[in-house]
Amino acid sequence: MTDVTPIGFGGELAGRVALVTGASANIGRAIALALADAGAAVVAHARSAEAEAAETARLIRVAGGRATFALGDLARPETAGDLVRAAVGAFGRLDIVVHNAALRGAARLADLEPADWRQVMAVDLDAAFWLARAAAPLLASSDGAAIVVIGGMSGHAGAAGRAHVVAAKAGLSGLARALAHDLAAQGTTVNCVVPGVIETRRGPSAGVAPTQAMPLVGRPGRPNEVAAMVRVLAGPAGRYVTGQTLHVNGGAYLG
Repeated sequence: MTDVTPIGFGGELAGRVALVTGASANIGRAIALALADAGAAVVAHARSAEAEAAETARLIRVAGGRATFALGDLARPETAGDLVRAAVGAFGRLDIVVHNAALRGAARLADLEPADWRQVMAVDLDAAFWLARAAAPLLASSDGAAIVVIGGMSGHAGAAGRAHVVAAKAGLSGLARALAHDLAAQGTTVNCVVPGVIETRRGPSAGVAPTQAMPLVGRPGRPNEVAAMVRVLAGPAGRYVTGQTLHVNGGAYLG
């Protein structure tokens, strides 16, 4: 069974509000639960999986936290603003944005159509930019604002048949560095967390070839281990970390 149990540190995010995209299952749900465990109110986003996003919010509320969910297609730039307004409408503020939503299609170079390329770029990379731009004015009023984008190991190691996914995931690291400069003056940190081979509901997933050797630690990672890194970066312990790409992969990729 997939482990999405948060790793506890305390209530360091009490009073904060977090928006987590792609929070209907797996790593996204684990991140939402971890931030809620730290005390943040959470808006759990999904494109169309309403029941799953609602379940993420329910799990948080059952545990005593505050949460709601919101639906929207991140391939549409205007969805970013819709989600930011949903967070403010529900909880009155926004302090943390985590962009986890992603498409992970596979296609040979000769078969990769413009629409496929554009769709992956729009959701995996462009949406991170539009979310940051929409959220920045609100984050500026927070004394501990953070943006975390979830990359992919294929963006650093490469992978066959996934030119669009690899390019988009590699772009997230560059975007984090750029936004770290742009938002430093307002006190917002921006970082990229790159999961390795993670045991999810779909099975081990890292955006790389399934024949890849087992990580040095001898097992796949768990969603809550990725969520723990996001939690640190979103909290007071991460205030001196910005513009960084942090790998959570058990030694599967040493970059």
